[in-house]
Amino acid sequence: MNPSVQPNFGEAVLGRDLPEPLERALRQAGEHRADPVLAMAALMRAMALAPDHPAVLIALYRHYFYGHQLACARDVARRALFVATQALGLPALWRNVPPQALAGARDDPATRFFLFSLKGYAYLSLRLGDAGEARDALDLLQALDPEDRVGGALLETVRLRRERHPNGQYEDDLDGADAAIGQEGALHG
Repeated sequence: MNPSVQPNFGEAVLGRDLPEPLERALRQAGEHRADPVLAMAALMRAMALAPDHPAVLIALYRHYFYGHQLACARDVARRALFVATQALGLPALWRNVPPQALAGARDDPATRFFLFSLKGYAYLSLRLGDAGEARDALDLLQALDPEDRVGGALLETVRLRRERHPNGQYEDDLDGADAAIGQEGALHG
């Protein structure tokens, strides 16, 4: 599968060529990380300017993720998946994306944005106790990224351990996955 990417989407994923007001709002959100209210105000300004821009979705996802608002972060990941499928010319619903390796998994920013969004969605589904959703997302991620360029195999290992030991014995595995997701930026690797 070799989807056609919308022009400039890859540049947008990388945060390049942002309009000045959008760049300012995202910068202010970052400057106010320690104050969630001010950070959210800046993010809302960014959302008003460009609600489907990858840089805005990445910033909003990180705000919720690091603020431990996992359900909100998953909603943003779901939105990012939709935006990415549209940019890549894939079916709008991630579940309808054909389970075939994506050629750009190694170095195409738009493809990697989609894959990292799917990984973040799977992780958050697992964290929120939605094991079936996590399994389905990870199955697709493995098919789309068989060389594991975005590191979905770690989450699949954690998911399988949790499935085999539902008594919570492997809860610490998710804490390790938290660190791995956080280090790579979740939606953006």
